[in-house]
Order: sequence, then structure tokens, then C-alpha cells
Amino acid sequence: MFGDLFEEDYSSVSNNHYGKGKKLKTKTLEPSAPREFTNLSGIRNQGGTCYLNSLLQTLHFTPEFREALFSLGPEELGSLEDKDKPDAKVRIIPLQLQRLFAQLLLLDQEAASTADLTDSFGWTSNEEMRQHDVQELNRILFSALETSLVGTSGHDLINRLYHGTIVNQVVCKDCKNVSEKQEDFLDLTVAVKNVSSLEDALWNMYVEEEVFDYDNLYHCGTCDKLVKAAKSAKLRKLPPFLTVSLLRFNFDFVKCERYKETSCYTFPLRINLKPFCEQSELDDLEYMYDLFSVIIHKGGCYGGHYHVYIKDVDHLGNWQFQEDKSNPDVNLEDLQSEEEIDDPLMILKAILLQEESNQIPVDQLGQKLLKKKGVSWNKKYRKQYGPLRKFLQLHSQMFQLSSDERTVSLLKDRSLQAESDFQRSDQKTSTSESPGLNDRPSCPHWFDINDAKVQPIKEKDIEQQFQGKESAYMLFYRKSQLQRPPEARANPRYRVPCHLLNEMDAANIELQMKRAECDSTNNSFELHLHLGPHYHFFNGALHPVVSQTESMWDLTFDKRKTLGDLRQSIFQLLEFWEGDMVLSIAKFVPAGLHVYQTLDGDDLTLCETEIADGEDIFVWNGVEVGGIQIPTGSDCEPLLLNVLHLGTSSEGEESQQLVESPHVFPSNAELGTVFAALSVPEGVVLINSTTSLGEESWTALAKEDLKKTFREQGLRNGSTVLIQDSNDDSSFLTKQGKWITSTNEIDWLQVKNLCQLESEEEQVKISATLNTVVFDIRTKAIKELKLMKELAENSCLRPIDRNGKLLCPVPDSYTLKEAELKPGSLLGLCPGKAPTSSQLFLFFAVGSDVQPGTEMEIIVEETVSVRGCLKIMLEKSGLSGGTWHLRKMDWCFEAGEPLCEEDATLKELMICSGDTLLLIEGKLPPLGFLKVPIWWYQPRGPWHHWHHQDQTDCTFAQGGNWRTNSTWFCQHSRITAASVSQREVK
Repeated sequence: MFGDLFEEDYSSVSNNHYGKGKKLKTKTLEPSAPREFTNLSGIRNQGGTCYLNSLLQTLHFTPEFREALFSLGPEELGSLEDKDKPDAKVRIIPLQLQRLFAQLLLLDQEAASTADLTDSFGWTSNEEMRQHDVQELNRILFSALETSLVGTSGHDLINRLYHGTIVNQVVCKDCKNVSEKQEDFLDLTVAVKNVSSLEDALWNMYVEEEVFDYDNLYHCGTCDKLVKAAKSAKLRKLPPFLTVSLLRFNFDFVKCERYKETSCYTFPLRINLKPFCEQSELDDLEYMYDLFSVIIHKGGCYGGHYHVYIKDVDHLGNWQFQEDKSNPDVNLEDLQSEEEIDDPLMILKAILLQEESNQIPVDQLGQKLLKKKGVSWNKKYRKQYGPLRKFLQLHSQMFQLSSDERTVSLLKDRSLQAESDFQRSDQKTSTSESPGLNDRPSCPHWFDINDAKVQPIKEKDIEQQFQGKESAYMLFYRKSQLQRPPEARANPRYRVPCHLLNEMDAANIELQMKRAECDSTNNSFELHLHLGPHYHFFNGALHPVVSQTESMWDLTFDKRKTLGDLRQSIFQLLEFWEGDMVLSIAKFVPAGLHVYQTLDGDDLTLCETEIADGEDIFVWNGVEVGGIQIPTGSDCEPLLLNVLHLGTSSEGEESQQLVESPHVFPSNAELGTVFAALSVPEGVVLINSTTSLGEESWTALAKEDLKKTFREQGLRNGSTVLIQDSNDDSSFLTKQGKWITSTNEIDWLQVKNLCQLESEEEQVKISATLNTVVFDIRTKAIKELKLMKELAENSCLRPIDRNGKLLCPVPDSYTLKEAELKPGSLLGLCPGKAPTSSQLFLFFAVGSDVQPGTEMEIIVEETVSVRGCLKIMLEKSGLSGGTWHLRKMDWCFEAGEPLCEEDATLKELMICSGDTLLLIEGKLPPLGFLKVPIWWYQPRGPWHHWHHQDQTDCTFAQGGNWRTNSTWFCQHSRITAASVSQREVK
């Protein structure tokens, strides 16, 4: 799965190849947050590295591994500062692991970064975003670390801590001859399917014997004949640290799909491995192991998330709970607010617990599930778990079906077994502690480390990981006899090399300085100071005497300081200021600058005075500006109104043409003051309003309404009033008393010329309503852009998103409402016709690494098949060959599942206009076949060169090299060396 993810050139001394092909990582502007109350550091997720983070935290909380790595100094590993020097031998992987562990121990940050470590692995950005299997990573990481430490005193680090041996024996029943074979292991892989506990799995592997008899006899070398025999396995050598990998993922050969085992699988906190070992004469303490880490997988077999439960052996963290969380018994109501709502095992158990008789017909169980969940078993779970009866049969450790399989009950005590198995049960019970996880005399410190988040948990919380979609995936045990020295307790600096201590101390000082700088930046205000002597009061508002630039000063100030501090700072800036200084909040309104409330209370901080960032502050004496008393407050806020009135001719007589002029009035002034502003003795005031049909109308005000203020009358900035002379016989009003205009609210669209034709205008604004047809907008845009009329027959409009990308063309027959185009949208006038109602407009690209703007476009019929669409796309992209297939880009902009049904139409597969399809190299295997990678190895030497005239896929380089190819095999066929060689050269 990982391939060559760990690429370190151990023979070479240059490491310049690391990081090639990587995208630049953007540095965060703000420093990392300090550690939270647990005083432990998490690890940031690079996009899909939760599996790596969980394993690294487990290794970090294995003190013996961490300290053994720290014991290797620069004289053996080299220095990271020398990694780019051509003659320096630098072992980057162990050095980066040392540095990461030191950061997790000592650096005061909420989460550490693994970017430098994954760079040392040779990973690309794609690998950092792709999730892998943590069990396989554990083996490959150990292998890479062992290779990197060759030639150092730590060459046996992995072997010393994790290596164990298994002995497989076959005993002849006739001559009692024993044939044995020894195997090495770094982790034990145990079954989960049809097994209820870790002890059961170990018992099946290392206690029970496989008997060869009848049709399955064993050939004894001593007897030289087929004889009865017994085969068994035992643990010969136990490592200090035992890693157990649980086989939760299996393959259903009937349904031809992978699935995850979510059944209950218990494991003890302390386990006695004596019954499973070859040598059992030692004291029981030699075989006792304590659980200290549980890597948990949450999700299904095709994706999910990893986190880890870890026991803090050295008590480095602060194990305190902010609140006591209760854990009530499982019932269906609890499940409604938890993620277990999707676990059928928990739901069926909750339903059966509510039955008084603890027994129910299977059909009624399905009905109750439908009633409680609102969805049937077949619709919700059948595809993943199979029929309901089959699911109950597979979980026989929890459910008991009657002989006729019509009724089901919940097993009350799954620990009870048949009397014939009593001896085995009694012996197995002694291998572990009692089932209760909280019966330990001491109280270990357990933490849930979920990427950057670290929180304390109780030991009983481990029980929640026995089953379900979120369940244990890897278990880590340590020998109970391993004792930590007292000086290591709560001491993160224990055994850390001096050069790393100095580096972390310097990094902490730098972090503190950056946080202080960032804190100052985040708590600073940008204030705009308007100086009173540089303003004058004109037309109801304040205006700069010279320019806005000279009248306004920008000041950055800490919002945690007081108003008195701000006043003192301004005094120091304005050396010319004399007399009292008053600070008032001001705001720009259409009429100019208006002063609102005065700031009082020099002991209050700026936050308490509710000053906002970017606030305008008017600095003055609090009374007048330029000898004019300034009205302040929101009541007298100036309003800028548009006043319509009859103009006057050059002879001073009134004309019949309306003139619009702006005027400023205080909000609290009476409406009648408008006559004085126009030098009109009296008249009629008409106010513009809008009817329910969206039409504008003018309403005349009664004389008593003229004594109301502008605000009371509902006038705002930009409102329009009409003034008519009361002595004028010609009225603007109709017989109904209102002057109705037919002007409707008009929306606008921007149309940009993208036809690569010269035009006087690059972009025009087209008026339209929601019911305007796209064709009319397009023809009007062609006319406004003064382009050739022929474009009306061969052009289309395409929306342009905020990133400048052209979207799917809009059909001419759509209205703006049907096309979901909002007012102000930007459209591109592009060559080519828009797709018809039976056609699809698709984007496509070659490969899965699609850069924005590199997609190609195509219009096809929605009835075209996947095979036909693939052929068209290959022709347009200039590619040939039959080893291509199509994948649809998902919402994450990644390659999704392949379009396997090549004869299906795009419409049947629900491909829509605007979708992006990816051309991926590689032919899909026929139905019922699997594509399996086959690796060939060619040893060095000319006498091993292979030649075949029909060889097309296999390529061999000189020397000993691996080459990979892929071939197809039926899922139920047996793969032999002959079949591989025959198929590989075709």
C-alpha cells in the first residue's frame, strides 16, 4: 500500500533530493497556541495523516523507545544543519523523530507539525492528503528506521524492544518425532471475525492443536509415510513491548466487497501470556503485560479517522477532568444524540433491552426498528450488513436465534459456556484480569489524543472501543516488570540530549516573543483622528478645510488601554494643541462628517467604551469649530434629501421643467423648513412612496404634517420630496390625487467580451428583470459591444465565478430566474452555442492532479454511453490506446469511483452539466476480476537478462531492480507462479 513512501538514501551522503515535487507549504501568520490544561501536545493533521499521528504518539509515550532514540548523538546520526552538504552523512529519519519527540515533550505549543518528518520520508503533498493503514505503516516505519540506524549503536533498537519469535511444531503420532519451524514477529495479527475476545484469539492460535488424520494425513520424514499428526504453535520469545493488530477488515467473496467487523471484541488491561508460551516454568510476573495504547479506527473500510487512547506512564500530563461525564446504560433515546445511531448492533440491542420477555419474533424486531428509526432494515443496512437474520447469526455472541430462526433473544451472560468447555474457560480466565476495567488498585492516567486535541479519559472509557464503527484497531502492551526510574516521573526533560534542550528552550523564547507580538497586533485598534482646527461646518455637516488627507491622522492603539491613555497619547502627538481636548465619536454620512456622543470616563478601557476598530474620532474643544457651534447627537443627524421643484427661467419666471437639487436638513427639524431653504413662502410637499404593486407614487402632506420632523415622517438619506407652489393651478397630481410613474426597479448584469474580437468596450452593463430571457440579454450585449451580428447565431453566455472560472453555458431559452442568476452577476460572451436540453456540457482533464483552469470542455448528448464519451474525450485530448477509463471528480476535487458500467448512458449514471470527468490511465478489469500488482526481481549479472519478443509491460534495468506490472485474475481463481508468468508477458 505504501510502496516507496520511505525513501532515504543511506549509502549516499547528499539529501538534496528530498522535497522534490512538493508543493510549497504556506507558513501560518500566527504562532501556535500554547498547550491546554492537559499540558500535553498533539500533532497537527496534514490533511490525511491521522494514522501517522496516532502511531507517533504511541512511540512517543513508549519511554524506552524514546530514550533509546535520544541516546544516539550527532556523532552517529549527523546534524540536520549539514543535510545539504555533499560530503556530510546525515540520517534524517531518526534525527527528525528525535526533534519531533523533543517538541512533544518540551515545546509549549498546542500541536506539533510532522511536515519535516514526512519530508524526510520523501512524501509528496498527495501522500500527506491520502489516508493509509496504520498497521502497515507500523511495520514499514520500523523497517525504514532499522535501515537508517545500520552502523550505529542503535542498530538493534527495534529488534531489542519489539522482536519476538513463534515456534510452529508438528508431532508425529507414531514415532513422536517433532518437526519445528521458528518465525520472527514485530507484531501479532489476530482474528476478529467469529471471535469474542483477544484471549479467545490467542487460545485458538497458540493452545489448540490442528490434527492431521483420515483424508488429511501428514508425511513424517522419520517414518517416511503418511501418519496422523498434531500441529501447534507457541510463543517462544516475548518482546518487552507486544503489538497486537486486529483484523477488523475482511472481504466478502459472495458480495465481492470489503467490510469492517464491528462486533464486540474485548481485550484486557493486563494479560498473562503464560498459557500461550513454550516455556512456562518461570514466575507468572515474567508473562504479565499491561495495556498502554489503543489505536482506534472510526469509520468504514473505505475511509475513516484514527485517534489513540494512551496511558501516560511517566505522568507527564495533567490528568484532571473539567467536568464529570456520566455514562448511562445504552438505550435508544441516548442513541438519538450519539454517533452510535448508525450502528445496527447497538440499536438492535437497545430494542431488545426494552422487551420485558427479552424475546421477540424476528419480523417484529424489523417492525420495531422501522418504527423507532423511521427506515427499514433493507433500506438502511441490508447493502452493508446483509439480511437481518444473517446479521443476527453473525453476532451469536450477543443474539440467540431459536431453532426455527423465527424468534431472537438477547444473551444475558455471554461468559457462560458449555460444561464440556469448563476446563478451557477456567484456564483462560486466569490469563487476564477481571472484566471490570476499573477494578485496578491504582488510577492510571489515560488520554485521548485526537490529532491536535488532547483530553483526559477514564480507564473505563476503553470499554467503548470494544465494538461498533469506532473500535480498537491496534493494541500495545508493555511488560509489567518494566519500571520507570523515579526521576523520570513528571520530568519531560529526562534523558533529552543537551543540544535538543537548548534548541527547545530557544524555540520557547521565540514563541513567547511571537505570541506577545501577535497579541499586541490582535488587541490593537486602528483609529482615524479628525482634527477640529482642520474642519469647518458647512451645509449642515463638517467638511475638511483643505483635504481629507491633511485633516485625518491614523493611529494604532492598544484597545486594552484606557481612554485617559488615548487622550495622553494624542496630546503628545499634537504638540500645537492648546486648551481642553474632547474626544467624540464621529461618522461619515452622505452630507459629511457628523459628531455623535462624547467619550467620557478616562478610567475605562477602549473595549469598555465600545469603540470599534476603524472608528472615526473627532478631536475638538467640545463646543464649536471655526466659531460655529456644532450640533451633536443622533437626533440632529443631517439628512441629504433630493428636492424636486419647478425651475426658473433666465427672466426669473417659473418654467414647467422640474429641477432636482440636493439639500441638507437636520433630522429633528420640521418638514416646513424646506420652504425656507428654497425661498418659497408656502406650498405643497409631496413625498415619494412605493405601492404594493411596486409602483412609485407621490403623496401630498397635510398642513399639520408639516410640523412633524423629517425623521418622524420616515425620510432617510437619499429620499426625494416634491415641492409645488400652492398658487400654481397646474398640478402634478392626477384626478385620484396621486401622480403615478411607471418606473419599475431594474436590475443589471455585467457582460464581458470573451469572443477574442476587437471591440470598443470590453464590458457592458445590461438592464434586465428576473423574467428577462437570456437570448435577449445576449443579443443586446452583442449590440452594446458593437460586435458582428453573426455572433448571435454562434455565441453563448457563461457565468464567471469569483475565481474567474467560466461555468456551464446558460441556455438561451432560460429566464434569469430559471438560470438562478442574481443581479450584478458577471457573464462572459463566449464563442460557440449553448447545449440544448438533451445535451450535457462537461469539463474533463487527464489524470487526477488537476490544476485550476486546465480543464477541457466538451458538449455531448446525454444518451451517449460511457464508452462513447471516453472515446470522444480521448480524441479531443489527442490520446490513443485502450487503457483508459473515466472517473467523476467528487466534491473534494478528487478522483471518485470509476464509471464501471461502460455501456450505461451518462443520463443513467446521473451525470449533469457542469460535472468534471477525469481521464485515468489504466483499463478497468472485467466484471468478476481483480487487478493485482505483480513485482518481479531481476538479480544483477548479464546471465539473468530475460528477453521475450512479445514482452510489452515488463521492463528490466541493468543490475538488480524491481519492476511492477498489473494483471487481472478472477476473484475465485487460484494464483500460481505459472499463471503469473504466462499472463504477465501478454
